[in-house]
Amino acid sequence: MKDAVETEPHAGIDVTIVIPVYNEEGLLATAVRDLAGQLESLEAVTEIVLSENGSKDRTLDIAEKLAERINNVRVLHTGRPNYGRAMRRGIEDARGSICICDEIDICDVDFYRRAIDLLSSGKAEMVVGSKRHPDARDRRPLLRRMATRVINLILRFALGFKGTDTHGLKAFKLEAVLPVVEKCVVEKDLFASELVIRAEREGVRVVEVPLDIAEKRPPSINLFKRVPNVLRNLWRLFLVIRLGRKP
Repeated sequence: MKDAVETEPHAGIDVTIVIPVYNEEGLLATAVRDLAGQLESLEAVTEIVLSENGSKDRTLDIAEKLAERINNVRVLHTGRPNYGRAMRRGIEDARGSICICDEIDICDVDFYRRAIDLLSSGKAEMVVGSKRHPDARDRRPLLRRMATRVINLILRFALGFKGTDTHGLKAFKLEAVLPVVEKCVVEKDLFASELVIRAEREGVRVVEVPLDIAEKRPPSINLFKRVPNVLRNLWRLFLVIRLGRKP
C-alpha cells in the first residue's frame, strides 16, 4: 500500500527534490514519509530523489523500500561517500523543471513554497536558503555556526563570492542552471559552493531568503575530517575561478 496519494508515475513532474543521503538509517524513513505528506499541500507534481552515496549502514535498503511504497520517490546509488557527486547526479537526473537541493535533516517545505513562488514569477533563477541572512535563525550548535561563518569568509575573499551562504538549501530552474553544473570541477563538500558561486558569476539571477534552522542530529561525517578536502578544493577553485587555470 502506498504511503502517499496515488499519481501517475513520473508523469508531468514539476519539481524534483534532490537529497543526498549517507548513513541515515535512523532518520531516513521518518523524514521521507513526513516530507511526502507535506508535499501534498504544494500546487505542484513533485518527486523526491534520494541520492545515496557509500553508506555503511542500512540507508540504501531503507531508501529502496521507501521508493517501493511512496509514489515518485526514486533512489540513485553512488558507491563511495561523496556528497557533491551525489548531489550532482540527482540534479542531472532530475525530471522537474524546478530542482530543489535539500538535506534529510532539514526538509523545509516552507522554503520550497517561497522558492517556487520566486522562480515561477521570474524574480529569480536560483534561490538560496541562507543561514547567514540578517533575518535568519540559525539554531545549530556554535561550532557549526562558526564553521559556516569561516567558510563563507574564505569564499568571499578567495573567490569573490558576494552572497551570505552557499551550502544548504537551494532551488533553481533546471534549464538555467544545468549549464553551470556542467562547468563545476570539484565534488564532495564544496560542489554546492562552487555551483552557487559559478551561477552568480555567470549572470544567473540569484536571490537569498532567510532560513530558520535547527540541528536534528549530528553531522553524518565529522566536521574536522572534512577540513583537508575542503582546503584542497578551495585551492583548486581559486586556481580555476580566480586565476583562470584549466581544471
